[in-house]
Amino acid sequence: MMKKVISTAQAPAAIGPYSQAILAGNVLFASGQLGIDPATNSFVEGGIQAQTRQAFENISAILAEAGYTVKDIVKTTVFLADMADFAAMNEVYAARFDGDFPARSAVAVRTLPKNGLVEIEVIAIRQTDYSL
Repeated sequence: MMKKVISTAQAPAAIGPYSQAILAGNVLFASGQLGIDPATNSFVEGGIQAQTRQAFENISAILAEAGYTVKDIVKTTVFLADMADFAAMNEVYAARFDGDFPARSAVAVRTLPKNGLVEIEVIAIRQTDYSL
């Protein structure tokens, strides 16, 4: 199976030795996205909810570059700098999905890159038949 690096200027550039996403077959593995606006390379203002919204904008841009949508996400991992922000993050998170939610892990971490409040990574699978 071949892998393909996915990269878009519509999401922040990688800040280390990694790719924004890797496409392997029909599975897309997207690196964690922070609430950074790719136009300014700075965190958006407005706290946890604004950063969560921006993280999803970045995720959506990466998905689109690979021909995927949020509907193709099957697994997310949410990293929070403070678990006290869980409810506020979750409110924004829930609004990003229509109906069936992906599997998810949510964990609090000591710190995030650049002192972000939230980082979200996703795995997406493109297929036309979801029957088991």
